[in-house]
Amino acid sequence: MTVNDFRSIALSLPDAVESSHMDHPDFRVRNKIFATLGHPDTTCGMVKLSPPQQDEFCSECPEIFEPVKGGWGVGGATTVHLKSATEEIVRRAMILAWKNAAPKSLAKAFDE
Repeated sequence: MTVNDFRSIALSLPDAVESSHMDHPDFRVRNKIFATLGHPDTTCGMVKLSPPQQDEFCSECPEIFEPVKGGWGVGGATTVHLKSATEEIVRRAMILAWKNAAPKSLAKAFDE
């Protein structure tokens, strides 16, 4: 998985846009961040999962996913180690992160 692969997956989701904060790219749906690139370094991305979703992905693929250090990680922010990741697993996590951030009506329409 490359940075561009991660970016392509994020931007393929409905109403997703790229923006930035704290000097690294982020991906938003209706102005809510669901993923970022470049933190803690350029080899990583981040997806905003719920804590139970985070537990599932970190248990399933500990070489790819780990909680972000500190309070953000406790809340579900999850580091994605791009070099170890596959498109399939990142897409699954990204869709969940997008749904967590999207308005309910938009997330529901995506399921249909």
